[in-house]
Amino acid sequence: MRRVLILEPYYGGSHKLFLNGLQKTVEAEYTLLTLPARKWKIRMQLSALWFIQELKKFPEEKRIFDTVLCSTFVDVAVLRSLLVSVAGWNRYVRIVTYFHENQFTYPGQTVDPTIRQFTAINFTTALASDSCAFNSSYNLESFLSAIGSSLKKATDIKLPACVDEIREKSVVLYPGMDYSFIDQANTNSKKKNSGPPVIVWNHRWEHDKGPELFFDSLYYLQKKNADFRLIVMGESFVKRPACFEDAVVRLEKEILHFGYAESLEEYARLLHQGDVIISTAKHEFFGISVLEGIRAGCFPLLPADLSYPELYSKNYLYEPGKLAERLLTFIKDPIHLEHTTAHNLTSLFDWNTCRTKYERFLFRKTLEL
Repeated sequence: MRRVLILEPYYGGSHKLFLNGLQKTVEAEYTLLTLPARKWKIRMQLSALWFIQELKKFPEEKRIFDTVLCSTFVDVAVLRSLLVSVAGWNRYVRIVTYFHENQFTYPGQTVDPTIRQFTAINFTTALASDSCAFNSSYNLESFLSAIGSSLKKATDIKLPACVDEIREKSVVLYPGMDYSFIDQANTNSKKKNSGPPVIVWNHRWEHDKGPELFFDSLYYLQKKNADFRLIVMGESFVKRPACFEDAVVRLEKEILHFGYAESLEEYARLLHQGDVIISTAKHEFFGISVLEGIRAGCFPLLPADLSYPELYSKNYLYEPGKLAERLLTFIKDPIHLEHTTAHNLTSLFDWNTCRTKYERFLFRKTLEL
């Protein structure tokens, strides 16, 4: 059986979900080396050294792999250079990287003077990998465009081939989705067509997900005396935007749920109560939570930007400054997302649909997926 070494310095959230699905779907013998999902900058700077240290603890017969799968928090250039110090290591082993994100296009709250070292790690990681997979065309194209712009600033160092080299070894592989917990959820609690429309927002409680715009749109609905209910979910952190504290007070009468769902069953049950799912993201390379909402029957209203235009048709997208109006129109005349439509929008990303492409990415040198 083929052997895969997974190196994941940020083992949590969508990264963990992705790896769990991959291991269930693509048949192989997997070995995981992971670190908890925190301190991403330290992970990018030092995880390659830690992985080398841990590999040296393996018995030599356990150091034989067909493929090494890294995430973008691994400095693959450093990793590759240090692997020569691991006794018995096959220097021809295939090393591939899955780009869940790239640091070039992440919208920081403030200017980060250190960000260039992390964009540089992403860049050299792509160059040092045998193959790269990106979770959307938007991710890939924004990455390559940013590299091109960055290289132009180095006026006395010409590297014209780098962007083409990365493009030639890269593919777009949407992350596989496991909808079983949503499909199996008890749908008796659904409130579709039996009361005020229910608005769902199920993203991380952080600035890059645009919660201020979302809540401002809801306050607009209140001013227009629109009758709606609200479910707000997502992972919350110690430092979170102040708008959440204001919203829980100002939207008290509309709130059905406000906070983290403690289990997948609870999460799925709440999704099934929704009529419309909203994204106000400033930063989105794919959008797992939106697909989960759609699978549960929520009509999506999403920015006409980022990764969304490549995944959804125009009738599900709103232009800048138009969310509140679109949402008001929906509340006045709700659109029921038919079961067949929900499945058609989501089935393309099911793990069973993606399996063959992932097998080829991991184990074949050709990128003709």
